[in-house]
Amino acid sequence: MKTLARLFAPLLLVLPLAGGVATAQAAIVPDAPASEAVPNAPEAGSIEVEQVDGADDRIAARLADIFANVPSLSAVTVSVSEGVVSLTGTAPDAEAAARAESIAIGVDGVVTVENAIERDVSVNIGAGVGGLEDKLRDAWRMVPLVGFAVVVGLLIAGFGYLLASFRGLWTRIAPNVFLAELISSALRFIFVILAAVVALDMIGAGALMGAVLGGAGVIGVALGFAMRDTIENYVASLMLSLRQPFRANDHVVIEGQEGRVIRLTSRATIMMTLDGNHLRIPNSTVFKGTILNYTRNPQRRFDFVLGVDADDDAEAARCLGQETLGGLSFVLNNPAAEVRIVEVGDSNVVLRFLGWIDQREADFHKARSRSIAACKGALEDAGFALPEPIYRLRFDQRTASLPFENVSERPAPSPAPPPAPKAPKSPARSLEEEDVAPENEVERMVDAERQDAGEQKNDLLDSDRPVE
Repeated sequence: MKTLARLFAPLLLVLPLAGGVATAQAAIVPDAPASEAVPNAPEAGSIEVEQVDGADDRIAARLADIFANVPSLSAVTVSVSEGVVSLTGTAPDAEAAARAESIAIGVDGVVTVENAIERDVSVNIGAGVGGLEDKLRDAWRMVPLVGFAVVVGLLIAGFGYLLASFRGLWTRIAPNVFLAELISSALRFIFVILAAVVALDMIGAGALMGAVLGGAGVIGVALGFAMRDTIENYVASLMLSLRQPFRANDHVVIEGQEGRVIRLTSRATIMMTLDGNHLRIPNSTVFKGTILNYTRNPQRRFDFVLGVDADDDAEAARCLGQETLGGLSFVLNNPAAEVRIVEVGDSNVVLRFLGWIDQREADFHKARSRSIAACKGALEDAGFALPEPIYRLRFDQRTASLPFENVSERPAPSPAPPPAPKAPKSPARSLEEEDVAPENEVERMVDAERQDAGEQKNDLLDSDRPVE
């Protein structure tokens, strides 16, 4: 019996200890394994009851040797007691501290680990210099690859510039020189961007490439808002070069500015006013503005008004004025001249005269001036009065004089003398010999301006294209 008791005595000691451990584990996390409930917890039954002599020293020596050969763990101090490892000292970061704990757990005989390693916040100049040396060494190794990427990028960009240099090809394809230049610039820009993307991708700088493209996009949006007027003017120039709203030397009125067109450039429409002055109008204003072109239709109508006395026969004056106006040599028969009674004023009847001329044969202002003189003379010769505004003053005869104190009666006014007879009018001069030929001074100045060879290449007006 004593022999059996000595054999089962160790089992009787282990069973209560195992039961206590199991009870503690169950109290922490019910229905869960101990290894999942407590970090770094040993498996059930893995801890020896009796420790082998010298095991703590061997564990401490083993861990010290391991940490001494790991640069990031060389400052970690190890102490072991009854299989419990205590780690102290410093480590460069939390990852290194966790690595030291994992190494300690992997040593045979370790029950658990108390990790008290602190992060080293001191500046390690040697490590920094070493890191810089590593980076320089890596950069030196990449020099051949970077050089090859630069060569490839230059070849791609050079091909783009070569393709864009075929001005004759793009001029034949594009409707005008301005659009051909735009195509060439677009090709150069596209190939330069493609060269940069390919070069950065070859050296593995994809993140840098994304950052550069993203930054370029943001900068492009900002510049677009800042330069919206310039961009609008540039687009308007492109549209005007395609639509061709006028020809060189056309007599136009653009937003109230009158003159003859000299040329259309990539920025502005250059005109010469009727006074001989240069006028530059931004193309954005021209594109959005109202354009009145007197040259497109050579026939142009002029008008003026004359008034006859209210006591005269207005219809007879109208017929005489129409006959006189239509009989002038520079006035067209089709459309025929016309005279309208437009208003009855206080002292006259207003007639509006309308006549058509061919601007290629007669000057507008000269023809209008000669017509006014001819019609006025014809009406006066026929006995029609062309009075100025007349105001009649009426004085009622009083039945009794107003009483005035200390003032005598005023004498009655003497009658006014009769008006002197009008002198006979001289017969109207014949206007057939009057010179009404168009004035070409401004037109000749515009032609001289357009002969400048240096400016012709900047002109977007193309006589071979149809006018809008």
